[in-house]
Amino acid sequence: MVGVEIDMVVTDSLKALELYEKIFDIERVEVTHFPKGENEVIFSLYGVRFHMLDENPQFELKAPSPDEPKSIWFNILVPDIKETFSKAISAGCKVVQPVTEMPDYGVSNAIFRDAFGYQWMLHQIHKEVSFEERTRLWEEKKDN
Repeated sequence: MVGVEIDMVVTDSLKALELYEKIFDIERVEVTHFPKGENEVIFSLYGVRFHMLDENPQFELKAPSPDEPKSIWFNILVPDIKETFSKAISAGCKVVQPVTEMPDYGVSNAIFRDAFGYQWMLHQIHKEVSFEERTRLWEEKKDN
C-alpha cells in the first residue's frame, strides 16, 4: 500500500473534527474515543487523508495555538467559496482574508484561522487560466 496523508497535532482532535465537519464534507475513516491527549482522528477531505493527533507533551506532540499559528496551511479547492467561508466563520473561525475575487486569474480565495491554530485557504476556480497567462498577468501588474 502507498499513499500520502497530512498529519497535524491539535489540542483536542475530537473537537477539531466537530469543527471541520461543520465546514467541510468530511468522511470519517477512524476516530478513537480515549481520554483527551490520547485521541486520534483520520478523515478524508476531497480524497486527501488527514490524520489528527491530540496534543501530548509526553510524546513531543505540540499543537499550534490561535495566537501562534504555524507557517503551514491547507489549500482546499471548494465548489462554493462563499458558502464554505460562511460556514467557517459561523463555526467560530477567524477571518484572515475575506473572500477575494481575482477575475483575471479566474479564481476567488479566502483564508481563515481555526481555534486550533491552523490556517485554511479556500479556492474556487471560476474559469481555467493557463500558467503562462497567470505569469504574464502577474508580471504586467508588477510592472505597473
